[in-house]
Amino acid sequence: MFRQVLVPLDFTPKNEAAVAVARSVTAVDGTLTLLHVIERIGEETDGELDAFYARLEERSGERMTAMLAGLADAPFATRSRIVYGRRAQAIVEVARDLGCDLIVMSSHQIAPDRPASDWISISHKVAILAPCPILLVK
Repeated sequence: MFRQVLVPLDFTPKNEAAVAVARSVTAVDGTLTLLHVIERIGEETDGELDAFYARLEERSGERMTAMLAGLADAPFATRSRIVYGRRAQAIVEVARDLGCDLIVMSSHQIAPDRPASDWISISHKVAILAPCPILLVK
């Protein structure tokens, strides 16, 4: 069992399987953290997209609350975080900051006949850079 488990979410249906697996491997005295990363569109500096990002964060918070409600009866602590940044880098930074001993991520199957660029997914980048083991759920 793991004591500090991180589950990055993009709020797609495939996240449910990752949360279920994370739930099954989190120790009773552990903490399961749900994470959503909001990636900025560009390097805007004049605040022109502030309202857009505020709405994204609000909607993400609502979805996160719903995900946490599904864990209300869990025998371990749960929490959520919403951060801004590049997804892979932010996931790795949060895992490091929280002292995670496992990251559980949903992933999709990649077809062997697709171009090489399709092989470099967020989960692949996190697996290479993470300070702890990664469990990919398909």
